[in-house]
Amino acid sequence: MNAMIFAAGLGTRLKPYTDDRPKAMVEVAGRPMIAHQLLRLREAGFRRVVINVYHYANQIIDYVNAHNGFGLDVVLSDERGQLLDTGGGIRKALPLFGTEHPVLIHNVDIFSNIDLTALYSRHQTGNAEASLLVSRRNTSRYFVLDKQDNLVAWKNMQTGEVRTSHESKREALTALDGDDEELRLRAFAGIHVISPSLFPLLEKGDEVFSITNFYWQQAATRRIRGIEAPDGFRWVDAGKPEALAKAAEIANSKH
Repeated sequence: MNAMIFAAGLGTRLKPYTDDRPKAMVEVAGRPMIAHQLLRLREAGFRRVVINVYHYANQIIDYVNAHNGFGLDVVLSDERGQLLDTGGGIRKALPLFGTEHPVLIHNVDIFSNIDLTALYSRHQTGNAEASLLVSRRNTSRYFVLDKQDNLVAWKNMQTGEVRTSHESKREALTALDGDDEELRLRAFAGIHVISPSLFPLLEKGDEVFSITNFYWQQAATRRIRGIEAPDGFRWVDAGKPEALAKAAEIANSKH
């Protein structure tokens, strides 16, 4: 099984921790974030893991090499020439995966108790080309799903902005302020699985682009679906200093 860890960001929300290190090397429960993610992926049965790097890239490279990739086939996707955003990062890394198997994408600062093996398997046995882990979490920006879990749109609840390729549903999406009989607002968890059938479309995109934009742009014609997290789901975005303690709690419950 293949996976990719997004670790190239500048980590500006985590200052001052990231003044002298990349976000991936900020410690949670006594280990750098990158170590937690690699260990989780190894336990889940993944074998090849691509890590994209940019900010203080050598620290990540040296650390992973010093630990022999934590027993994984780790490959670095070097973005030091240009930071490519999430979609561009996947696009650059595509040659490192081959075209036979789906790829699980995981943000380095996301800590959760989701069963990654089950998530990957559910994608493989389903009919989706991309499966996005979502939950009932309060946030300002949501993916909008229909009753069949198909992605319909992205919506910013604070500004009212709607991004969708389903133009016939724009009026309903603009008026949507909560779940109704047809549409549901769900928060993206920063973990998703993408199938090789979408790789050619990624390769046609701009060099720098967001994967969330790619998903809503393709939603009207491709099988982009949400997978709702189960009961008991624990999750935190550890990209802010005040979230590190909760990330440690989740990490300690897994190792």
